[in-house]
Formats: sequence, C-alpha cells, structure tokens
Amino acid sequence: MVDLLNFLSQNEVLIYLLLFTVLLGFEVISKVPSVLHTPLMSGANAISGIVILGAIILIRTTDSDNYFTLFIASIALFIGSINVFGGFFVTNRMLEMFNKKKSR
Repeated sequence: MVDLLNFLSQNEVLIYLLLFTVLLGFEVISKVPSVLHTPLMSGANAISGIVILGAIILIRTTDSDNYFTLFIASIALFIGSINVFGGFFVTNRMLEMFNKKKSR
C-alpha cells in the first residue's frame, strides 16, 4: 500500500495528464460528424501501427528479467494489433458498400 501511495505521489502530474487526455479525447471524438469517421479511423490505424512498432522495439531491447515492461509491451502489441486488424476489416466492409452489385 505504501508503494502505491509513493507511486501516485511521484507521478501525480502524469496521472492528471492521463485523465485530462482521456476526457478531452472523449469530448473531441463525440463531436465528430459521421462523415469524418473514416479518415479518423485511418489516423487511428496509423497511430496503432506506431504503437505496434514501439512495442516490438521495447520487447526486443528490454532485459529478459524485467517482467513488468515485457508484460506492458505485450499488452500494447496485442491491443494495437486488434485495433489495426479491426480497422482494416471495417474499412473493407465500408468500401464494399460502394461497389456496384452484379446484375443477374
């Protein structure tokens, strides 16, 4: 318990910054019109690709006995991959809506 309180007091500014960015991101995304969702999703896929590359680099350069960093990097790699593959799947479905249907 003392370690947790120590961690919170040492990283107080970072915790406030994280909370602020989450609230600001939610506020900005909720105001986006539906026309802009596709370009926004492309940007999110690009950011997730950067997260994946960063996680791979972090896994490769971390000592094998640093389990916490390896765990966090593995979670980032997994969640970033889900976001990228899900974004491609949704984009593919959206592009299929614009294809002309074949007449029989």
